[in-house]
Amino acid sequence: MKLYDAATAPSPRRVRIFLAEKGLAIPTVQLDLRAGEQFKPEFRALNPQCTVPVLVLDSGAAITDVIAICRYLEELHPIPHLMGRDAEERALIECWLRRIEWDGIYAIQEAFRNSLPGLERRALPGPLPLDQIPALAERGRLRVAHYFAWLDARLADQAFVCGTDFSIADISAMVAVDFAARAKLDPPDHLHHLRRWYNAVSSRPSAKA
Repeated sequence: MKLYDAATAPSPRRVRIFLAEKGLAIPTVQLDLRAGEQFKPEFRALNPQCTVPVLVLDSGAAITDVIAICRYLEELHPIPHLMGRDAEERALIECWLRRIEWDGIYAIQEAFRNSLPGLERRALPGPLPLDQIPALAERGRLRVAHYFAWLDARLADQAFVCGTDFSIADISAMVAVDFAARAKLDPPDHLHHLRRWYNAVSSRPSAKA
């Protein structure tokens, strides 16, 4: 196997943290996104969407989605369980994970990519040059505020997003908080449950991956 990664991007970081929690090491190829290496023909052949991460299997198949990569790795190395022990746990983790992605990661991306001066014509990841829309940046900021309030409430009476155990939902939510900081969208100080949880999960050794 081989993992195509970019150290500065939030999406492959989710995979790196997942790997670290599993105690796995995979040969890695670093792409320089600022230099446009994701658009080179050899990488486009692996992933026409020109995004990272990409996990290339020994068979030559390429998995180009964060959660699909993690699910594949979980199937091969189920312990520790990061995506659920049984059908109910797996479904609940998937449910909350999708909300974290939609209301958190995608909202932050909306605010970030539609406002950062260096991303003109790059308002969405992928091969298409798309103009920024300032109104979407403002909408993204409103969505992020709502997301942080929801996450704080979710963590009011449990240690982790999905209960007593650390999971891929926590990995994704932590990466979302760090991604938001890059967009100057830090959670408000009064969200004490979120801050307690973030201090705990960001102190795990895997968070440095």
